Amino acid sequence: MSEPVVYTRETAVGLRNAIKQIVERTPVTDIHTHLYAPVFGPLLLRGIDEMLTYHYLVAEYFRYADTSYETFWAWPKTQQADAIWKTLFLDNSPISEACRGVLTALNLLGFDLASPDLAQIRREFARLDVEEHVKLVFDAANIKSAVMTNDPFDDVECPVWKAGYTPDSRFHAVLRIDPLLNDWEGNCHRLQDAGYNVYQRLTSRCIVEVRRFLDDWVKRMNALYMAVSLPPDFVMDDGSARACLIEEAVLPVAQANNIPFAMMIGVTRNVNPALKLAGDSLGTASLAPLEYLCATYPKNKFMVTYLARENQHAAAVTARKFRNLLLFGCWWFLNNPSLIEEMTRMRIELLGTSIIPQHSDARVLDQAVYKWAHSREIISRVLRHKYADLLETGWTITEDAIRRDVEKLLGGNFWSFLQREL
Repeated sequence: MSEPVVYTRETAVGLRNAIKQIVERTPVTDIHTHLYAPVFGPLLLRGIDEMLTYHYLVAEYFRYADTSYETFWAWPKTQQADAIWKTLFLDNSPISEACRGVLTALNLLGFDLASPDLAQIRREFARLDVEEHVKLVFDAANIKSAVMTNDPFDDVECPVWKAGYTPDSRFHAVLRIDPLLNDWEGNCHRLQDAGYNVYQRLTSRCIVEVRRFLDDWVKRMNALYMAVSLPPDFVMDDGSARACLIEEAVLPVAQANNIPFAMMIGVTRNVNPALKLAGDSLGTASLAPLEYLCATYPKNKFMVTYLARENQHAAAVTARKFRNLLLFGCWWFLNNPSLIEEMTRMRIELLGTSIIPQHSDARVLDQAVYKWAHSREIISRVLRHKYADLLETGWTITEDAIRRDVEKLLGGNFWSFLQREL
């Protein structure tokens, strides 16, 4: 049996490479994505045209192009992708994170970028069947499993579940309930159509039926948690249907099933409606609703990520106060290297390794490759500096300790919080 590798202040040479290798080689549980198991068919977006027409790049394209919104949206997807490729990658250097991400993904998936040919890239993606494509991406990103975002109101997705979904060990389910919480009045008819005796007025009998709906879907999906995206003005003391449903339906069902309620807070929808999905923005939120929920419902488990940079320090401080709260990821507009590094450093300084530093939020399969490649590099760099700080105190670090810490950060904390084993 070999002796454990130990690093001290005097023998720190090699620590950098050890950390990098451990972070790269440790498989990740990607705890929040918009990916789907192959059985969900067209919901699993993949390939170069999906990457190029993703809303990150669409919004950036309109920073340069004088094309009208109406003209762009009338084009077929391949023509949109051609225009974005020419404008963002050929006419301008692709140095934004969204553009660099496409190139990182292509590079790690084996494409030659010395003289890139978009038509050839399309042909090579077209040769991949869905199973080959999933394996290629999961291997390149070193993903052990991905957590989906599952909408029981989606007309394409719902029939797959009702037909008797056969679990795929690579993909775990999450019950996403945005329509229920953010527009009860506009969506309660969907529960009625599904056979639940509900009405716009949230009576006690109606609440019982909403609980039954949630419990049915949690069990049908074997959902790891329930999740919702919330606006920056989200509060719990406004007498709204949303606040009532959270307290009277969501939290009781979550507790009964021993699953967390995950909140992604800070989205401002349709700032520019002409951009469609690319037209959403953000706002700074109050921490008061989160503090109220964690304090009032200590037997419930909560997960949270905020969209505004201005919320990150307060969120980390709040996580120090409540052990039933798991802070996760650098979401959407925060998924930029400078901000990921700032947030990861600050969170580790306040919370040690008791966080989930990142999730991919990938909506296109291939995006997971670049998001994890870029994030692993940042996580390695932050850990290198933090371990170096420890060595300066005279403390010693073993490679086993580094592996333990990295395994927690890349998924172990999530499974422990859920009290489940992968």
